[in-house]
Amino acid sequence: MSADDELYPSLPTVRDVEKGMKKRWDRFCRKGKKNVGVLKSIKNIYTCSWLNVLLLATPLAWWAHFNNEWHYSVVFALCFIAIIPHEKLFDYYGEQMKVYLGTDVGDLLTITLNNVVEATLAIILLRKCRLKLLQSTITGVVLLHLLLVPGAAFFTGGARIWEQDLHPAHTQLNHSLLTVGVLALLLPAAFYAAIDGTSSITSVANSNSTIDGESVNVVEAHFLNISRGLAVILLVIYVGSRIYYHNPPGEGHNMLTHPDAPAGLRDTEDRLAHTEPEVNQWVCIAFLALNVGLMAATAEWLVDGIEPVKEHTTITQEWFGIVLLPIVSFSADGAIAIGYFIKRTVKHLLKLKKPEPPTTLAKAEGIDLSIQFLLFWTPFVTLLGWWMNKPFNLLFDFFEVGMLLGACFLVNYVTQDAKTNWIEGLVLLCFYAMIVLCTWYYEGELAAGEFLLCPGQTVSS
Repeated sequence: MSADDELYPSLPTVRDVEKGMKKRWDRFCRKGKKNVGVLKSIKNIYTCSWLNVLLLATPLAWWAHFNNEWHYSVVFALCFIAIIPHEKLFDYYGEQMKVYLGTDVGDLLTITLNNVVEATLAIILLRKCRLKLLQSTITGVVLLHLLLVPGAAFFTGGARIWEQDLHPAHTQLNHSLLTVGVLALLLPAAFYAAIDGTSSITSVANSNSTIDGESVNVVEAHFLNISRGLAVILLVIYVGSRIYYHNPPGEGHNMLTHPDAPAGLRDTEDRLAHTEPEVNQWVCIAFLALNVGLMAATAEWLVDGIEPVKEHTTITQEWFGIVLLPIVSFSADGAIAIGYFIKRTVKHLLKLKKPEPPTTLAKAEGIDLSIQFLLFWTPFVTLLGWWMNKPFNLLFDFFEVGMLLGACFLVNYVTQDAKTNWIEGLVLLCFYAMIVLCTWYYEGELAAGEFLLCPGQTVSS
């Protein structure tokens, strides 16, 4: 054994990496196993959920958008409904690809696909320079995935069992990532409060500097530079966390083989290794690309319908961003959950089937979705805005930052022991209901909105 081997006993060699890549490729190609046919794959895709019936709303929503004769509220509602089955299909494609990729890479892909709708809405809002609405939507997406999604999972999953387990090592890492993501949004707000933003705006109103070819005031330039620097740092944290999560140093420290990993998690990986896929991997990739295109166009028509709906109703822009737009991503799961609850209740009352034993592994993917949106998609949109010459920054309203801090504190407290139960799920749901109620009356912080204006825009626009 060489000196290097003694110093770095678990350092992988090039041969180990090549062997690992070959093993993954063989699994992806299903070497030595029969693959799913194309026609059967297509059939399974369109019959995977009863929500696929709503796919018929997609061409109808497009026709209503281009026809210009339908009422704006009808077009908005059709686009909203049309996105629901596409969101569910993203989840289905992720679950199918997990069979080919394994739990570690498959989970990352599933989380990314579950954030595709929200990320697409964010990019569309950025391109259309609806930057204040974009900030509200980012806040709403994070709150939804921190409170509503895990709250519903903990409440329904724990209704028939005393407590459920979370992965201890995963939970501890998530606490740190979630906290640093929220604190990154607190820093610009604290900076703004420290310089007394309103008086600073007045004092530099006639003092301009040029950044990215546009004339902006000095304070706005500071916040743009701060936001872009924070975005780069957040991306470094997220990439580093993925490397650590999927390949931590030392032998036997992988999250799936960790000594403290719940038995349910190891059972899931074992079951996945012996699961036969329902969809061919290449068909899945092709239909995934098609789904992205259809969803993106429909999401753009949805964004186009926001302004007329807002003008003719009492709904504020903040409520649109914090509550209504993010709820699109939960509508599919919500509809499935309601349908399953009704079906299970009827079967239980009629005694048609013995209830399945409840799982002891709590579903907390919503927290992972929030972390990815905070540490990856939000800085990505910030840097994309820099490239597109849009003055998007991370100076969020104090109310929005306060909600995020409260949600972060509550979620970390609920999951600190890596166990959950139904009452903790109810607490998360009730706090989300409090936020929805308060947001209905919130009209936004006008002073901070002055830093998010594109040429020709006013704070009210």
